[in-house]
Order: sequence, then C-alpha cells, then structure tokens
Amino acid sequence: MTQNDFHGVFPYLVSPIDDRGRVMDHVLDRLCDDLIGKGVHGLTPLGSTGEFAYLDWAQKREIVATVVRATGRRVPVVAGVAATTIAEAQRQTEAFETLGADGILAVMEAYFPVGDEGTYAYFKAIAEATSLPVVLYTNPNFQRSDLSLPVLERLSEIENIRYLKDASSNTGRLLSIMNRVGGKIEVFSASAHIPTCVMMIGGVGWMAGPACLVPEQSVELYELCRAGQWDKAMELQRKLWGLNQAFARHNLAACIKGGLEMQGYEVGVPLPPQAPLSDEGRAEVRAALEAVGAL
Repeated sequence: MTQNDFHGVFPYLVSPIDDRGRVMDHVLDRLCDDLIGKGVHGLTPLGSTGEFAYLDWAQKREIVATVVRATGRRVPVVAGVAATTIAEAQRQTEAFETLGADGILAVMEAYFPVGDEGTYAYFKAIAEATSLPVVLYTNPNFQRSDLSLPVLERLSEIENIRYLKDASSNTGRLLSIMNRVGGKIEVFSASAHIPTCVMMIGGVGWMAGPACLVPEQSVELYELCRAGQWDKAMELQRKLWGLNQAFARHNLAACIKGGLEMQGYEVGVPLPPQAPLSDEGRAEVRAALEAVGAL
C-alpha cells in the first residue's frame, strides 16, 4: 500500500486529553507505535472516537502533528476535518496537509439543515483545498445533514475524492452506493456494520474505533476476508461482534477510552459534558475484550 492508496484496518484514534486540556502526546505516541506494531494499515486521528466535536483548534492541530510524527511514514495518516463552514473546513484541510497527513477524512457539521447543493459544495471545496485523497464520512445517526445518493454520485466525479466511510449501519445502502458510483469511490466499513459483510460486497476495509482495542484480531479478520476464507472470517466476526454491541449501548469514546485504560493506556476520560464509562459499561467492555483475548 502506498501512502495514497488506502485499504485495510484504520483505527479511529482516541484523543488523550488531561484535566487541564493538554494533549497527552506521550500516551498517543505509544498507542500509535503499538497499533502499527500489531499490523494496522493506517491511523485516523479526529474521527468520532477522537471526539473531534469537543476539541478546540489547538488540540486538533497537536493531535494530528503527534500522530504524523509517531507514525514516521510507516502507515498513512488520514486526518479528520470537520466544520460548519467551508472556509474553516478548507483551513483545517490545508493545515493538516502541511503537517504531513496522507489523507483527509471529511465530515460536515451543521446546526441548521443544509440541502444537497450546500452539502455538495462543502465536500467539493475540501477536495479542491488539497492534493491528498479525500475520504467522505457519512453518519446519518449523528449528522444534521447527510450525503444523499445523488450527491455521492456527483462527488465521485472529483478526482481526489476516492473513498467513503459509511456509519449508517444500513448495508443495503452501501450496496446502493457501490452500484451508483461504479467503482470511482472505494468503501470502508464502520463498526456499525458487520465488516465481513461489507468486505464480501466489495469493501476495502474498515475505519473504526474498536480496532484500537482489538488491532491484531481486526487485521486477522481483514486478511481472512481478503483471502476469501469466509467461513473462518465469520467465525472470528461472531466473536468480535460482542464488542460492537457493547459500543452500541454506551458512549463510543467512553467505551474505547475505558477499554484502553484496562489495557494499560492512560488515555483519560471523555471530554465533559460527556460521562465516563459506567460500571455496567465497564463490565460489558471487559467481558467483550476477554472473550476475544484482548485483555
């Protein structure tokens, strides 16, 4: 895989922030190094698991700079860009390319609803602000304005918009997208989907927070899928699905940060007003990690 050709397992990294609002660079350094050592194919700072909606610009910038430095060009870094305005999205995109990111994960935040033309203009502007590959991120459960099929088809004509990470949990929608864009955009699964099923219909991997906790198992699952060993892949997928179900019942960042704490990474708690993982949640996450040999 080149730095501009993405496939495989891209963990959505947590953002370790101490109680004074400082990025804990040393913790993030160690996490990145360990994940690369366990075979992941890329790293994604400032995704949903990275709590991008709760961070200020200085924190975002330092997190991306830390991840780029920690990877040392061993794997691609796809940095999350999220804003409510085109101007701010372009500013973030240009800054992250300057910092050394290898790709941009593009998210649109919105307070008031934005129609198809505005949505198209937003993602088009991000692509025009960079020479890097762009990954579109659609998450209709949390986004005020989402990418419709017609908009995705139009965006697929833009040369450097090359990937989509879909967190809709609707695998039928994914197949509709694949049929519509005709191979111009490659698709990554999210933890809301069953990754093996997404790989079976033509996906190229998954970008997801759980891979922070189960990197070796995630890479093994990807390799089984790539080899077409679907029976073995589903056997492993069934074991891993318990972790996804725990995340669906509790705050995602709290689950990942809580699980990493159990594994010895002092990543802190989710940024307030988010709540830390409850006792019930901790028990569920612990049981799910133990079941797949990740504790």
